[in-house]
Amino acid sequence: MNMKKGYIAAVLSVFFVLSGMVSLQAQDRDDDLIQFSGVVITGDSLSPVPFTNVLIENTNKGTMTDYYGYFSFVAQKGDSILFSSVGYERARFVIPDSLTTNRYSLIQILDKDTITLRETVIYPWPTREQFKQAFLEMEVPETDFDRAMRNLAQADMIARSDAAMPGGGETFKYSMQQYQQQLYYAGQAPPINVLNPVAWSQFIKAWKRGDFKSDRKRGGQ
Repeated sequence: MNMKKGYIAAVLSVFFVLSGMVSLQAQDRDDDLIQFSGVVITGDSLSPVPFTNVLIENTNKGTMTDYYGYFSFVAQKGDSILFSSVGYERARFVIPDSLTTNRYSLIQILDKDTITLRETVIYPWPTREQFKQAFLEMEVPETDFDRAMRNLAQADMIARSDAAMPGGGETFKYSMQQYQQQLYYAGQAPPINVLNPVAWSQFIKAWKRGDFKSDRKRGGQ
């Protein structure tokens, strides 16, 4: 009976010792927790770097900065904090383990990461020689400016004007001129236009248009 009591007393003493050690470790761990806050800025313009990953090294714990580059989360003394953002070089910061308070603030600077890629030349042909030959034989498409200049050429405009049928305004003007001419020469013999260059010009244009051809010849054509 005495041996049983002694065994129970020994077990209880070990339990109390272990409980004390766990409570001390938990207390020490709680003392190591701090509120880690700060802001991430660029090194050249001191502008905030939004949406930067702020993670404890070798863990998935951490946070992300907001639009103004600010962050805040719970960490422990001695933790290594990694800062990473697209377009910037990674940065690493170790929280001091000799802090006497449970709060720590930091201004972290990130430098831009300049990546220089090698030049890549892409050709639509297997070899440079084939590409050169195809480029020299390529027909350059006509631009709107070239088409407009061709349409405004003097010879082309004259040809289109001669081939075009007279419009309503031109026909009315010609009829009025004929009517005024009849009124002007009313009661006298009309002049002979054999030597009139304007009349000869009108005659040549009418002849080119085929105004003097008979209806039968036109039908045969």
